[in-house]
Amino acid sequence: MKKIMLLMLCSTLVLGSCVSSKKFKELEAKQKSTQDLLNTATVKLNSCESDKAAANARVKSLEERLAEMRKTNQDLIQTSGDMTVLTTQGAKNLEKSLESLKEKDLKISRLQDALTKKDSVTLALVTSLKKEVGINDEDIEINVEKSVVFISLSDKVLFKSGSYQVTSRAREILGKVATVINGKPNFEAMVEGHTDNVPFNSNGTLLDNWDLSVKRATAIVRELQSLGVKPAQLIAAGRGEYIPLVSNDSPENRSTNRRTKILILPKIDQFYEMIEDEMKNLSEE
Repeated sequence: MKKIMLLMLCSTLVLGSCVSSKKFKELEAKQKSTQDLLNTATVKLNSCESDKAAANARVKSLEERLAEMRKTNQDLIQTSGDMTVLTTQGAKNLEKSLESLKEKDLKISRLQDALTKKDSVTLALVTSLKKEVGINDEDIEINVEKSVVFISLSDKVLFKSGSYQVTSRAREILGKVATVINGKPNFEAMVEGHTDNVPFNSNGTLLDNWDLSVKRATAIVRELQSLGVKPAQLIAAGRGEYIPLVSNDSPENRSTNRRTKILILPKIDQFYEMIEDEMKNLSEE
């Protein structure tokens, strides 16, 4: 009897341990997902802070100019108050100065609105990509670099070694990327192929790493086109071995450098042209 009770006690302890281990793994996976989201948010925050600092510096300069003009106008009004008759020409000059101040205030407001809208669109695009593609694969990176959204895919996800034939796993991922691009008709997708620095042995089809990176980029572009993305939205670029992420001094590092990067770019006439025009107009006045 005692042996039976002892056996039941041991079984209870073992089962309890299994449940705790399973729960721990679930919590551990949840923690990793949360940390990935935090890392991405941190990168986005840093990028936004940089853009905000540049805009604020410009705004501060314009506000200083605005304060100077307001002071000049105030002095003019004070002086004119001491005059018995305000000449017609003086009244016109004062009116023009006040109108100029209103225009500058409007341009500053438009510039701030454009920057805010650009940041909102970038954040929405990153969220959409992460929702479609997922972020739990170490061979897939979705991030923001200099206000441009990009997806970086390891070559082992997309191609076999030395090949530019797209794998079935790649088609699954690219299908999700195509869904996002198709929902953004005013955006373009530039595909960049990157290799390591190991010399490529020509087999009559491929000449070198330049050739391999270009053919991999065009293979991805064709796949996206077959998934419904408009050709006018697609750009293929081969970068060869010349923009490595790390030194090509180990198999692991060379694997890191072999990648394909898909950059999601807003068309210039959507946001940036307006910002540049406003900046140009303000600098000329």
